[in-house]
Amino acid sequence: MRDFFIGVLDKLITVFVVLMGIAIVIAAVAALVSPGTMGPGGGGILGFLFILIGGGLYVSFTAGFLYLGLGIYQNTRRTAEATERMAGQPRV
Repeated sequence: MRDFFIGVLDKLITVFVVLMGIAIVIAAVAALVSPGTMGPGGGGILGFLFILIGGGLYVSFTAGFLYLGLGIYQNTRRTAEATERMAGQPRV
């Protein structure tokens, strides 16, 4: 049952990251085309780039930390399994 929840968490993180990426692109395009969002004349290309780069960095760090946590869990599980296998083998 634990592996089921870890698998679901992995899929949820993937969906979360994809949705965040889509939201960043939509926000950047909105800043590019909507007038008056960043002062007179709209956000323009500079606002577009700031949102795109800043949002991309934010998603990268967030996804990286979330996947890091899952990776630590997977490595710990594999290490425990290997230790159990080694403990069951006769010593040479």
